[in-house]
Amino acid sequence: MRILAVSDVVDPALQERFQPKRYRDVKLILACGDLAPEYLGALAHRVGAPLYYVMGNHDIRESDYPPPGCMDLNARVVRLQGLTLAGLEGSMWYNGGPHQYEEKQMQKKARELGGRIRRTRRPLDIVITHAPPRGIHDGEDLCHQGFEAFRWLIRKFAPRFFLHGHIHRRFDTDAERVTEVDRTKVINAYGHHLLDIEDEKDSG
Repeated sequence: MRILAVSDVVDPALQERFQPKRYRDVKLILACGDLAPEYLGALAHRVGAPLYYVMGNHDIRESDYPPPGCMDLNARVVRLQGLTLAGLEGSMWYNGGPHQYEEKQMQKKARELGGRIRRTRRPLDIVITHAPPRGIHDGEDLCHQGFEAFRWLIRKFAPRFFLHGHIHRRFDTDAERVTEVDRTKVINAYGHHLLDIEDEKDSG
C-alpha cells in the first residue's frame, strides 16, 4: 500500500504544484501535526484517501474545527486496510501551550496506548507522533527534545514504521529521513514523504 505522510509545512507539491498522477496510488494519508485543518481536509479530498492525524504544539484550532473527513488518531489504535495504526500527539512541555507534555505525562499516555495495542492481538505496523523519539532526529533545546516514552513504544512493540514531524529539515534524498532502530524505521515526515508498505492482503 502507498501511504502519504505529511507534517509541519504546506508543501507546494501538494497544493499549487499538485500532480494527480503522482498520488493516484495513495490509499492512506498520515499527518504528523502542525498543519491547518483546512489544508488537511483539502488534501484528503484532493488525493481521495482517508486521512488520520495527530496534533502538534502549534495546532490550536483542530479541537474546535476538526478537519472535514479526517480522523484524530491521538491515543487510539485502529485497524485500516490490513494495517494496525496508533498515534500520540504533542511535543515536550516548554511554555505551557496546547498539546505539550512533560516526559512523565507522555509515559502515562504511551503505556495506556500500549494496553490498547496489546488488546488488538496483532503486530503494530505504524505509529504516528508529532515529536520524535528521544535521541532520534531530535534537538537538545527543550521544545525539540524527543520523548523517552516513544523509545519504549519502539522497544516494546517494534512497529514497522514510526512517523514523526516537529523537526524542520530539508532532505536531499528520502534516505536522509530514515533511521533504523532495531526492526523499526523512524521517519521524519517534514513536508511530505511517500511510503510503500506491504499489508496483510499483499503478503498473503
